[in-house]
Parts: sequence; structure tokens; C-alpha cells
Amino acid sequence: MTVSRQELLIHTIARLLLPCRSVAVGASSPIPGAGALLARHWAAAETPSRRLFLTILGSRHLNSMTSGGVELFDMAAQGRVDAFFLGGGQIDGEANINLVGTGGHYPQNTVRWPGSFGSAYLYFLVPRVILFREEHTRRVMVPKVDFISAPGPRPDPVYRPGGPIGLLTNLCWFSFDKARRRFVLETVHPGHTVEEVRDNTGFDFDVADAVQPTALPDAAALEAIRGPIAREIAEAYPRFVAQVFPDAA
Repeated sequence: MTVSRQELLIHTIARLLLPCRSVAVGASSPIPGAGALLARHWAAAETPSRRLFLTILGSRHLNSMTSGGVELFDMAAQGRVDAFFLGGGQIDGEANINLVGTGGHYPQNTVRWPGSFGSAYLYFLVPRVILFREEHTRRVMVPKVDFISAPGPRPDPVYRPGGPIGLLTNLCWFSFDKARRRFVLETVHPGHTVEEVRDNTGFDFDVADAVQPTALPDAAALEAIRGPIAREIAEAYPRFVAQVFPDAA
């Protein structure tokens, strides 16, 4: 059975969220949102009494918050958000992310992105931050970001219960070693190679002793992704579902 890139990423995200009880997903994040829904689906099937608390910002039906980002920040400060997703126009080998722009000197960047919003705040407080960026090229995975919107872990006295657990891209999954401040290549998606990851990454990284292929979803997981998960995420992302899951009904 053919598995699409989006389905592989949704399945991988769901596996990464298995330990969680509370997950928040930002706006414009259909794949993380679908992955969180799949994790909730698995949790309910395994233990009917267990409920994974899920908020997808930008959704009306999958958002239990009444004041958006303000409530999300309050919950993160109270330790009530286990996982969140962050990306960046640039990501470097120390897990610094850039959401502001490149070229020239800030604030006169020649290329501007949406901005940092609360990324640094959540990066410091949420214990399982998953860095997610589909494009895996040297344009994105850089030796050093041009602007630090949210800093990766560093040896300073700042209280920081949160931080990145790893980086998921269209090529692979890196875990992140917070003590050594380095990414570790753990799995490579089927159809890709370690050499391809190296060629497309601008920063140095470590390689696990036994790099495995990223696990593919089984038939039951695919059925859930293409059926109830696609129908549920369509409320927030109808165009994404129409393009990726046209047969969802």
C-alpha cells in the first residue's frame, strides 16, 4: 500500500506524542494537527477513560481555549501543555530558529517572515517541543541563523523546563541532545539516504549507531488517517484535505 509523504509525517508525529496528555498546535499546521488527532485516536482506543487534551489554534471545533494565544501561554506557564510545534525559515545545528527574516540587518531585512510571536516563550516552557519543517534544504538548515527568534538550549542559569526533543523534516527525524547541543540523526524516511540528508543540511550533526528507516503506518493507522482524522482536520484545513485526502468523506 502506497504511503504519501504527508501520511508518513502524520504517523511519525503521532508516535512522538504518545507520552503526552496535553498537546497544542499552532495555526497553519495541518500535518501536526492531524498527527495530534491520530495520537488522540490511539489513546482513546487503548484506554477509553484516557483523553488526550488537544487544542488546534485556528479551529472552532478542536479548540477549547476561549482567548487563543493568551490562554495557551498561561497553560504553558502552569505546566499544562506537554507538547507544541515550532518551525522556522531557518534552523541551525544548536536548535536556534529564525522566524523574522534574512538578508541585511534587522529590522531592515531584505526577506521578512511573519515574526516570532510567542515562540521563545513556549520554547522555554513546553517540555516536548517538536521542530517541524517539511523543506529540508541548506537554505533552511543553516550553520547559523541570521536572527534568533527562539534560542535552543544553552549553558546559562536561566530556568528552562522546556525545549526541543528533535526535528522532523521531509527527509528524516533528528533527536536533539540538549546537553551537547547537537542533533542526532535517528531515522531516514523510506526512499531517502543518510548521504542525501548530509548533502541537504548546512549544519553538522551526529549519526546514531544504527540509523533506521522511519516507521511506516500500518493498515489500521492508514485507515484512521484517511478516514476520521482527515474528516476531523478538514474543519480547520479544508484545502489541505481536498488536496491530500480527496476521497475523505
